[in-house]
Amino acid sequence: MTTTQSSDLRMTTLPVTARTMLNLFGGPYVCVDGCRREVPEGSKRLLAFVALRRRRVERRHVAGVLWPGGSDERAAGNLRSALWRLRGADIDLLEVDNCSLRLREDVVLDIEVVSDWAARLIKGTTPPDELRLLPSWIEALDLLPGWYDDWVLLERERLRQRMLHALEALSRQLVVAGRVAEAIEAALTAVAVEPLRESAQRALVVAHLAEGNRVEGRRCLDSYRDLLLRDLGVEPADDLVALVHPRPVRPRTTAWSAGPRGPVPR
Repeated sequence: MTTTQSSDLRMTTLPVTARTMLNLFGGPYVCVDGCRREVPEGSKRLLAFVALRRRRVERRHVAGVLWPGGSDERAAGNLRSALWRLRGADIDLLEVDNCSLRLREDVVLDIEVVSDWAARLIKGTTPPDELRLLPSWIEALDLLPGWYDDWVLLERERLRQRMLHALEALSRQLVVAGRVAEAIEAALTAVAVEPLRESAQRALVVAHLAEGNRVEGRRCLDSYRDLLLRDLGVEPADDLVALVHPRPVRPRTTAWSAGPRGPVPR
């Protein structure tokens, strides 16, 4: 598969059409009319930093965060060089003036598209025909892999939590829609990302039970219990266990079933 074909495929995984898209999953890189453009190495952190804020940011602040090791003059010079590299690569995504920078309004950011998609799932407002697991979600669970800046780590964890909640919501809604195989796949994706997450394990057990596979549900619960005991030394929550091992209902005792009584004291 060629580079252009790969970028076209990625565009089709997102429920949006756009002339210009900035991709941070597996990037950063840019797609313009379906054609991929690589961001110069010295400009990647600048483009990602400004894009993740999605608002106007002071040039001095950007330079100080991205190039903190030297003087203000040197940091400002590095910022000018990064902007020059973007222009040289014909990547015109930023609005720049003497004081600030921001991402252009007409640029679509892949992280926002997927995040909005997840928010609709969590709220339960996604139409039934849009209930599906997007291939791009797997990458969305690990934003900018290999980057360890504080501003990346915070955004990565925020997005990761939203995506996990969305995967669990997707699994529940697919169960209601009777699409149990897809529900299991969505829950498995969440469990693979965070095996100790109880809500993800619960979604998986519920999906197996909805398919009538009580043995699969019990196997998942047993595996989860072993994992919890090994790593945390705790048992699964009672309500999760009760899904697979419901407590027997005791018959109510009545005057007719209580058996013979002793003598009545005088």
